[in-house]
Amino acid sequence: MNGHVKSMRFQQFMEPATTLLSLLLVMAVDSSRAAAANRNQQCVNSLQRTLKLARLVQKESVDLIRTYVSAEFERKASQGVKAELLCEASFKYIPNINISGLESWERLLSIYAHLWDFFPHFKRVYEQQVDLQPPASPLLAELSRSGGGRRNLASLISSFYQSLFPNLPVPEPAGGPTALPSPQNVFHQKVYGCEVLRTYKDLVSNVCRELKTLKSKVCQRRKRVNPLLPEAGRTPRVMNNRMTDFER
Repeated sequence: MNGHVKSMRFQQFMEPATTLLSLLLVMAVDSSRAAAANRNQQCVNSLQRTLKLARLVQKESVDLIRTYVSAEFERKASQGVKAELLCEASFKYIPNINISGLESWERLLSIYAHLWDFFPHFKRVYEQQVDLQPPASPLLAELSRSGGGRRNLASLISSFYQSLFPNLPVPEPAGGPTALPSPQNVFHQKVYGCEVLRTYKDLVSNVCRELKTLKSKVCQRRKRVNPLLPEAGRTPRVMNNRMTDFER
């Protein structure tokens, strides 16, 4: 009889303790899921801001090429030469625009590196145009104004990467001088500048496509956010994150 009473008392003691433990586990799961949902939303918001700016930079790049062609090749166009064809020249020192890498973090770093690679080329184009254009040239104004968007895009890519992969720091760009063209005649300077602008426009188009595909890869809610917490549908049990400005 005494053993039976002791057993009942033990059960009476354990029932509220088990209920409390289950409640605490449910609260922990809910809290973890809420935190995961919040991180997911922050990722989506950051990606949308970056993609919005990339699209703006892409539009500015298209407008900049039109202004450049109009300013530099108007005479050629009047002679029946398609000005766009003059921007198809191939320069070995124009940066590569192919985004590489198997993992998302590798592809983000590839984007950042390519954006960085163009900064000294834009600086060279601007310096050349200062010598070729009158001070009030719309092309000079547009080149200078668009530099802010290019810098901000590289900065947002870097920030987005660091928010996703805080334990993988953004590496410094490769050292050594950037390959730039040797002194050129005026016509070659014009063709070089046009090729820089056209290639950068293509790069930003690649960046926009890449950012759209990244949403489903890096901005998603994980089914199991904590290895110490039970998965849905299972019985709960106790288980003992430098960019140098090259431009004006």
